[in-house]
Amino acid sequence: MERKIIMTKDGSVSIFIPEMNVTYHSIHGAIQESLHVFIETGLLYLLNKSPGKTINIFEMGFGTGLNALLTLIEADKVKQPVHYTVIELHPLDQSEIKLLNYCEQSRQPVYQSAFEKLHSCEWEKDIVVNSSFTFHKTKADLLNFSTHQHFNLIYYDAFAPAAQPELWTKDIFEKLYNMILPEGILVTYCSKGDVQRSMKAAGFKIEKVPGPIGKREMIRAGKESC
Repeated sequence: MERKIIMTKDGSVSIFIPEMNVTYHSIHGAIQESLHVFIETGLLYLLNKSPGKTINIFEMGFGTGLNALLTLIEADKVKQPVHYTVIELHPLDQSEIKLLNYCEQSRQPVYQSAFEKLHSCEWEKDIVVNSSFTFHKTKADLLNFSTHQHFNLIYYDAFAPAAQPELWTKDIFEKLYNMILPEGILVTYCSKGDVQRSMKAAGFKIEKVPGPIGKREMIRAGKESC
């Protein structure tokens, strides 16, 4: 499957897959989208409700590693321990990883070695990146993934329903609902009506919140009222 590095409007790069006509991040800005959808609407919202506790995060699709990097930076900033689990079936190769400019564009060059470690570390093993961040990645797709672990927060960053409709069904959201701890939340950039209906049918409580640049709204969902 061909992947092309592209530049987004905030100066950070993303990846475009011509075959599927999808990008890994918003063309309006990879970093700004990830900060808004996953860090501000997900992580910081949860930290305000549960300060000081270890946060267990599950990400659907490691991709470029941007969401994990921004979470690592934020965990360090607030001195909040995070255990971060991610699945990825098609990891990037070294030539692609070298072109990712997120530490530079975030003005956080000190994290470059940690960012590279996220990509190069062993699979199926807990990796202690630093005192605030433990990382575990599994080479799997969500359809076949299973775990006994439960999570406070899910970053649902699958490709859009038009590209991967099988990842936006009631069955998938039931699986995710069962992975979330009480009072936990799921955040995703997608707010399509049929996606909301699938999430509600799975048991989620839906909250529509303002989206990142280029999107009117996004979804934050949980087992309890958000």
